[in-house]
Amino acid sequence: MKSYDPQMHTAEHILNQTMVRMFGCERSFSSHIEKKKSKCDYHFSRPLDSDEEISLVKQVNKVIGQNLEVKEHFLALEVASEKFNLSRLPEDSGDEVRIVTVGDYDACPCIGPHVGNTSEIGLFQLISTSNENGILRIRFKLIK
Repeated sequence: MKSYDPQMHTAEHILNQTMVRMFGCERSFSSHIEKKKSKCDYHFSRPLDSDEEISLVKQVNKVIGQNLEVKEHFLALEVASEKFNLSRLPEDSGDEVRIVTVGDYDACPCIGPHVGNTSEIGLFQLISTSNENGILRIRFKLIK
């Protein structure tokens, strides 16, 4: 397992769900999560314009500011496969899948560490975005 920073990793969950809700895209297919800065890659046909970037940051920070509880529960693999995309799950993950929820905002399978409440995350800040060959890369950091 990667050594994810719990604050940054939970922010990634919120960013992913915000991308899904704002733009109708899938969650990131690739990410690199570190304490100082992180990046997520999305299949996305165009760059974000500056208004979209501002709206994205505002929405992520709005969710963080709601002080949502972050919880985990386990689902049988068969049940989880009906509700979630399990393509990134390791083959030897067993008969149960850990689902991490961020309030009622997000739920997804995950093996990484998370904060207990979004109030522990800090402020989400966009570093930059770029789009090459249909891949939108979002680089971000947290101000604590």
